[in-house]
Amino acid sequence: MSAHTGRQRPGDSDLPPEPERPASFASAPDTDTTPAEREPVGSPRRFWSARRVPAVIVALLSLAAVGLLLYDVVSVRAGRPGMGWRRRLADELATRPLDDVWIIVGAAAAMALGLCLVVLAVTPGLRRLLPMRQPPGSRGTGDVRAGLDRRAVALILRDRAVRVSGVESARIDVGRRKIKARAQVHFRDLDEVRADLDAALDEAVASLGLARRPTLTVHVRRPKKGGR
Repeated sequence: MSAHTGRQRPGDSDLPPEPERPASFASAPDTDTTPAEREPVGSPRRFWSARRVPAVIVALLSLAAVGLLLYDVVSVRAGRPGMGWRRRLADELATRPLDDVWIIVGAAAAMALGLCLVVLAVTPGLRRLLPMRQPPGSRGTGDVRAGLDRRAVALILRDRAVRVSGVESARIDVGRRKIKARAQVHFRDLDEVRADLDAALDEAVASLGLARRPTLTVHVRRPKKGGR
């Protein structure tokens, strides 16, 4: 068996290898990325509560009232007398003056109920959830939304506080905008413990990744002697 020794045609020659890209070019950022994706992500909006219980209560009350009124109207159209409560209510509304005590009380109650429903409709609710920062590139998409329960945040910060040298016990109150830390110190100087505790809690709050970082306030004190 003989080997093929024919000459290679010019059109069959291999293409020259592409020049290698410099390392600086390979590590350069993608120019197609928009500035909005590269800049820090802003604060997402708060979580909205579904408020199923108030919605169910209002729906049931409305259904009962409309059904009762419809039944009475159908009864009157069928030649039967209307319900006594509706005739009595109509007479009271027709005869009582507007400055009557019961008229004013009823109007105030109706206004308070309507105001409560409006407040429930326009406020987010779920105050116990603290929104977290969204990852880069997901702003406005709604694909990723995370939140931390305020009680969980308080437990994390309390565990971090009691690890500070000199802290005997700690109490953490977490709000939507403020975090108050109160610690009892059984040894070491109060100023030193306060500085270490402030630094430790500040680092812990930063590691939580909250969208809006709450203001941290630290108070330290000695336990009362002879206290119960």
